Amino acid sequence: MLGTELLDDPYADPALVRAELRDIERLNTMFGGTRAVLDALRPIFEKAGSGERGMGNGAARWTLLDVGTGAGDIPRAVQRFAKRHGIDLDLLGVERIPAAAGLARAAGVATIVADGAALPLAPRSVDVVLASQVLHHVPREVGVRWIAAFDRIARRAVVLADLRRSRLAMAGMWAVSFPLGLPRQTRRDAVLSLRRGFTRAELTRCSKKAASRRAPTTLRSPG
Repeated sequence: MLGTELLDDPYADPALVRAELRDIERLNTMFGGTRAVLDALRPIFEKAGSGERGMGNGAARWTLLDVGTGAGDIPRAVQRFAKRHGIDLDLLGVERIPAAAGLARAAGVATIVADGAALPLAPRSVDVVLASQVLHHVPREVGVRWIAAFDRIARRAVVLADLRRSRLAMAGMWAVSFPLGLPRQTRRDAVLSLRRGFTRAELTRCSKKAASRRAPTTLRSPG
């Protein structure tokens, strides 16, 4: 692992955690983190939504587990998106950091404090498992074990979305952080997150290593 980010520490100052997560929520909207997840789920929701309507049923009810949910901004966006496809989505978040879990709960995401390596959920107990911008926080081999656990829990799909590593992205993030008014901690962690990110080939290899029993998995990277 390269360096240490604020959000690697479950005991980090809650005020700093909340401030950084608010910054990340803004960056997700501006630079594609949220859009990457919605684009990955679009064909899944469209297919399921049309099937339910074709059978004359009302709105389908699904569950989504968001691992490393942060402030809960991405699952809430997914919930709104699913509604447009005739799916009522119940949200469950998992967070290692209590301050982040509190933010997500306040936003309407039922969130438990737990680790991605020990999810307290039964096999096939949720429809979709989402891991957005969380895998770069753990060593690659740990990430492989997490993906395998996600696959056991999901009934319909696992969606992995993480940061695409590139020097251009790192330089661009540093440059725009100043006009955006990002504080020093957020600026540092945003660039470090990109250094820890994946190429598409790397994320695909991690997924394949975890694929002994597989739900449909869609890979997306912002940018």
